[in-house]
Amino acid sequence: MFALSPVLRIHWVARASLAFMFGFHGLVPKLLWLSQGEQAMLRAHGIEQIALFAHLAGAAEIAFALWLLLARRSGLPLIIAATALLGLLVDVAFFSPSMLKEAFNPVTLNVAGMALCAVAWYSRPEANPLSKAST
Repeated sequence: MFALSPVLRIHWVARASLAFMFGFHGLVPKLLWLSQGEQAMLRAHGIEQIALFAHLAGAAEIAFALWLLLARRSGLPLIIAATALLGLLVDVAFFSPSMLKEAFNPVTLNVAGMALCAVAWYSRPEANPLSKAST
């Protein structure tokens, strides 16, 4: 069995946490149980076919989570994740600002997600010579 360097372990914890975050948010509030919050955000955009759009978005989030895990050497999913999280936060601020004051809200989730993106980005093997041992 091979040992991962501490920096590479940090990278994979951050990357797996991001994948979990996107996968969970694609599966639970969009595919399994369409949440009221998801419905309210879609209505705020004038979307009428809420269930269809939510299911498509949920499937896309799960696919993205898998890409985060499977594209081991690519930083592109991390860039896309950070950009999406920032974009979605700005979107909620404009279209559903009342959601920003809720207990579990896009501010805390998206900022934490962007921090995980930064941790995963800076701990990539190609970004850190200390992580070269056993990739």
